[in-house]
Amino acid sequence: MSAMLTADWFPLGRDTYFRKFELYPISFQHEISSNNLLVAAPYGGSIAVTRNSKKLVKVQGATKPLILLYSSSGKLTAKLQWSSGQLVSFGWSQQEELLCVQDDGMVLIYDMFGTYQHTFSMGNAAKDTKVVDARFFTTSNSTGIAVLTSTNRIFLVNNVCEPKVRPIPDVPRYGPIDCWYMVHYDRETQVILSNKEGIFVIHQSHQNTYSFNTLFSNKINNIIAIAVSSNNRHIALYSDTGHLYIGSIDFREKYCECYTNMKEPLANVAWCGTEAVVCSWNSTIMVVGRTADTIIYNYDGPLHLIPEIDGVRVLSSSSHEMIQKVPNVVQRIFRINSTDPASYLLEASKQFQKKSHKADSYIDLVKDKLDTAIRACIDGASHEFDFETQKILMRAAKFGKGFSKTIDSEYYVQMCRILRVLNAVRHPAVGIPLTYTQFNILTNQVLLDRLVARRHYYLSIQIARHLQLPEIDGESRILAHWACYKVKQTQLDKEQIAEEIADKLGYAPGVSYSEIAKRAADCGRKQLAIKLIDYEPRAHQQVPLLLTLGEERAALHKAVESGNTDLVYTVILHLRENMTLGDFQMSIMHCPLAMALYIKYCQSHNRETLRDIYNQYDDFHSQAVWFITESYQRKNIMSRDALLQSAQENFRLARNDTNASLTEEQIKLLKYQRSLEDTLRESVIGKPLHDTVKVLLLRNELKLADKLRSEYKIPDRRYWWLRIQCLAEKGLWNDLEKFSKSKKSPIGYEPFIDECLKYNEKLEARKYLTKVKEDLKVKYLVKLNLLSEAAQTAYEQKDTAALTFVLAQCSSSDRQFIDKINMLLSSLKS
Repeated sequence: MSAMLTADWFPLGRDTYFRKFELYPISFQHEISSNNLLVAAPYGGSIAVTRNSKKLVKVQGATKPLILLYSSSGKLTAKLQWSSGQLVSFGWSQQEELLCVQDDGMVLIYDMFGTYQHTFSMGNAAKDTKVVDARFFTTSNSTGIAVLTSTNRIFLVNNVCEPKVRPIPDVPRYGPIDCWYMVHYDRETQVILSNKEGIFVIHQSHQNTYSFNTLFSNKINNIIAIAVSSNNRHIALYSDTGHLYIGSIDFREKYCECYTNMKEPLANVAWCGTEAVVCSWNSTIMVVGRTADTIIYNYDGPLHLIPEIDGVRVLSSSSHEMIQKVPNVVQRIFRINSTDPASYLLEASKQFQKKSHKADSYIDLVKDKLDTAIRACIDGASHEFDFETQKILMRAAKFGKGFSKTIDSEYYVQMCRILRVLNAVRHPAVGIPLTYTQFNILTNQVLLDRLVARRHYYLSIQIARHLQLPEIDGESRILAHWACYKVKQTQLDKEQIAEEIADKLGYAPGVSYSEIAKRAADCGRKQLAIKLIDYEPRAHQQVPLLLTLGEERAALHKAVESGNTDLVYTVILHLRENMTLGDFQMSIMHCPLAMALYIKYCQSHNRETLRDIYNQYDDFHSQAVWFITESYQRKNIMSRDALLQSAQENFRLARNDTNASLTEEQIKLLKYQRSLEDTLRESVIGKPLHDTVKVLLLRNELKLADKLRSEYKIPDRRYWWLRIQCLAEKGLWNDLEKFSKSKKSPIGYEPFIDECLKYNEKLEARKYLTKVKEDLKVKYLVKLNLLSEAAQTAYEQKDTAALTFVLAQCSSSDRQFIDKINMLLSSLKS
């Protein structure tokens, strides 16, 4: 059995084996030709084929190129009739978009089904000097494009999703460029190019030059092909004399130099992982190791190489194959005469299937390393494409688990799930020949995205469930993509599509009906979009889209229904900007909340409109308030009188006699304040009655103050407060004392003490202590810092709470006084 499993292995140096196995039989043999350009997306992606315009071939019919798009299994997915400018080159992005470069520097982007996406330009300089070649390269998170012009200038874009064109400086201008390669390494994009003078490595800030005789031991004239490994650490150079140089990317270390002895022109060169380089000619492949060992494969016709991170895919006229280094774990298990524990465990499993007692003997050989052997069998299965090989290895791991008390079964279970997924996507109907190594780098989320892009929705959902992904990352997201695809099917009825989408999606987490509706609107299916919006539970997603679709009434209804005032404001302002005033007011008239919010908005931003609204609805009270507010915002004093007159009239129309009377008094006050300006030589216009009286008292205009007091019926309590404050503010302490004796104070004599203390006049304050109310006497004695008198008064009043209050004001250093208060407290409590 091991001999059969290793039949496709070939040694390449010591203890290193490579293998070649079939992925799919090819069904588009006629496209595998040296006259065609063929590019394939990495990670088992799609294949694009078109006629090579640089080669003269006999054609029939239209001369415009036809681009054929295939899956890796050979299934034709689309035909793209090229109708734009001169096509120079094409390649695939990491998102499996076809990037087509024209000679005018325009880059046209299509999806894998040949549907046009968008276009960007490589700049005017590229357009003016014409693009003659292009290279596609992988950056840290996207795909980059570089173009070579007829004047030997190179322009690049590091991210096709956000194209920002920049030139490569210091490109050698003398002589033609024989070959060139783009490398993105350590956050920098470099150009490696060759002409008759040597190798140039151009960085953003400098360049390095290497002559041929320092790199090659044999004499060469020029380099015709360059290849860099997927990890950007190794480089291969193929010369015109058939010599292959393999070394480090910085040219500091030379691994080997191999003479291929091939006379025909080289077709392609690519790295097979990081251990070997694959060269292809018309019908021959040579695998060259880093020690110059070689393996040669012969084919019946032309072929194409597709580099992958862990191998090289080979498209020939008969099959689609993979060349890769045999993984170390697989090599240890299946190598002839292997003594690895995993090999013994596999043999034990086979003997157990045969019901042979030899199974016990093999188990005894690995019992000390059983867990390691189990894990190795699981790892080995992950690298196999053949179902039967996977089964025997996983069966061996399962057999070993029965003898282990320490092994964790989770890894075994997880690998079973992953193998089922890999086998499913490798099926010819799907056509993604993904290796386990590629799957780990790609991640299951990206794999699901690629399946969704191929419209394998059902399979995607089954995989998401099988891998037990969270619903928001798996099934819900896939269904949302399916719904976006569904709305593009214009032949189906909108009711049918909306119901089908709602039935499938429900209210799954992460699903946005507004996004699906937006996609429908973009396709011109407005009614379907409106139907789908009804299923969106989030109003802040519904309303903006309804406004975009011109459904203002529905948007207003949804916004009001949500109770979100910000949303209502959004709709109101949108309506105001896009409607005439009459239509706008009619739209919100029947919506009380919208009208109320619009009125609130106008109060701050458009007061004239606010007045028109009040006038339209005969809201006399609100009009009166508007006139009053406006009167105090106008600088013109005369206009204030007119506004207040209007306010008074509206209060009367609103039958609010009280407010009408108050407004009339305010008008009188304004006139009186105007008459005081000559007397006081100070503007008091617009000040409240209280402040006006205070100004008069401070100016000692007692008669005028008394006149205002009597005319506006100012209460005695307020007037006394004003007199006390003004006398204290002016420091007229004798006048304050006389005023206190003029008649009995309606507010008591405590305010006299407070005002004196406000200006730190304690002696003046003591004059009023005898007139303080008994229940407040202790408090004011404490305010005057007369603690002894306060304690005695509290004791006489038999008020323990007051005594305790006095005690709290004592300084901790006055122990004698504290003891005295404590004695008084004890006396009261006894």
